[in-house]
This record gives sequence, C-alpha cells and structure tokens, in this order.
Amino acid sequence: MREIRYREAVREALAEELARDPRVFVMGEEVGHYNGAYKVTEGLLARFGDKRIVDAPIAEAGFAGIGVGAAMVGLRPVIEFMTWNFSAVAFDQILNNAAKLYQMSGGQYHVPIVFRGPNGAARQVAAQHSHSMDPFYVNIPGLYVVAPSTPRDAKGLLKTAIRDDNPVIFLEGETLYSVKGEVPDADADECIPLGRARIARAGDDVTLVGWGPAVLDLLAAAETLQADHAISAEVIDLRSLVPLDMETVLTSVRKTGRCVVASQAVLIGSFVNEIVARVQLEAFDYLDGPVGRIGAANGISPQAEGLERAFLPNATDVVSAVLALV
Repeated sequence: MREIRYREAVREALAEELARDPRVFVMGEEVGHYNGAYKVTEGLLARFGDKRIVDAPIAEAGFAGIGVGAAMVGLRPVIEFMTWNFSAVAFDQILNNAAKLYQMSGGQYHVPIVFRGPNGAARQVAAQHSHSMDPFYVNIPGLYVVAPSTPRDAKGLLKTAIRDDNPVIFLEGETLYSVKGEVPDADADECIPLGRARIARAGDDVTLVGWGPAVLDLLAAAETLQADHAISAEVIDLRSLVPLDMETVLTSVRKTGRCVVASQAVLIGSFVNEIVARVQLEAFDYLDGPVGRIGAANGISPQAEGLERAFLPNATDVVSAVLALV
C-alpha cells in the first residue's frame, strides 16, 4: 500500500487501463499538452501519444458525440469534462445517445464509455463551475453513476468503469483532488465492483449516509459526535449511486434506528431524497425518528468565500441534524 493523492489515483487508473487495453483512449479539453486542467492526466501524452490522449476544442457536444460513436464501433473512450457543469452542453449526446443506444438497437450496440471530471464546488470558482450534477444523471436510465470519496475507491472504481460495457458517469469531487489516502500497489490491479457501498466508520447510534465530498463531512461529524456527545455514528459511503447498494444502508439503519443522508447538491430534487424515501419505506419499523436530510441551500452557488461557506453543507450541519434526532 502507498499513500497518494486522489488526482494521482485517477491518473494511475487511466495509465494502467491505457497500457492494458489498446482500445482505451482519453479525450477532452487540455488533457494532453496542458496535462489536464487539474493535472489529472499529467504525463499521459508523453507516454501514450496524441492518438490515445486527444486534446479537444471547447466543444463538449462534439467530443462527447465522437466518444459515443467510437464506443459503438468497439473502442473504450474516457471523455473528460473540465467540469461536470459543462456537460450540460453535451446533455443530448449523453441522454439520448449514450444512455439509450443499447436498448434502442435491440442490444446490437454496446456503449462502453466513461464520462469523467470534477463535480460540485471547488471553493470560490463561482456558479458555472460549482453545480453538483449527480441529481441529473441518476434520473437517466441506462447510465451508471459513480462518486468515489477516497483515492483507493477513485482508482479501483475507475478501472472497473473503463472495463464495463455500459456508459458510466464518473463524478470526481473537485475538492477531493488533493486528499491523500492509501492505494494498493499497481501490480495488485484492484478493481472495485460498482454497486457496493463501503462502511467508512462503524457505529451503533446513528447511520450517516453520503457520497463524494460529503463523506468527509460525515466522518468529521462522526468524530465530533463521539468526542463531544458520546454518540457512535456509522458512516456509509455509497460510492456508486447507480447501481445502488441499498441493503448496506438498510442493514445499518436497522441496527442504529436513526439516519441522516447528506450530499453537496441542492436539496430540492437531490438523490438524498431517494435514499430518505427508501429508508422510510423499507426500514420504517426500525426507525426511532424521521430521517435527516443535508444538502446545499436552494440557490445559485456564490463566489464570495463567506457566502459559499453558508451555501454549502458542512460537518456542523450533520452534527446538528443528528442531535435533533437523539
């Protein structure tokens, strides 16, 4: 095991899959000569050349469409959006082509494509770079949606996503790129299955559920709850939203009797609400109170630091929600 940053883990996954399978290529804005807007693809152009690491113009609909077409004829594209906010320009390619072609062609065409890039707030990058896009993509049948919170999961899940025959939305929390964590050595070739949640911290009194950057807030809240209130919180990192490992969540809730669900997305229309509904429907008899919900304020993300702190959820919000339950 080694300790590396999240961005380095994503880079390793890309490099290993590029080396393993000649059908894999990476395309996006500044992925090559600039080494990636967040340096995720640093060094890959020099190693694999410009046929495998393809710089694209500022035309998300165009290069997303090229990726879908390439996947249809047997390649395995990894399409990078400089931020997932910009994927809105390519929404038709993702919604009406990538997600639906397998079914609409009667199984004649697989679309083994990964769309990846930073998602959500990144600290003072303003409204058009801060939207959490997961609520949009979980609502599109035909897509897998993955949101890892640790370097190990980022690497293992990305390797799995690239090898999968279905289109995968891979959401990398923008504030996670510098986070360090342990990752297996390269020769381990660890592929983490989609649709299996991770128990990030064991506990007995309340279940905290999240994905992506929200998991760090949940873990911080769990530390505070234990230290200041003697409340033992179990933290569930969903890792992937589609497919969804609901059984791990329900097993935990049946043990603790309380639950809080958190994400960075605006709470109205958030996937948080799906988890809350499922918990209350499928574990109602085990609950000692209503399920808590944590999300961003219902507004457009501000650029000013103080306003942004007020807009985004944090560990203090989680602690308050738990204390309201107990």
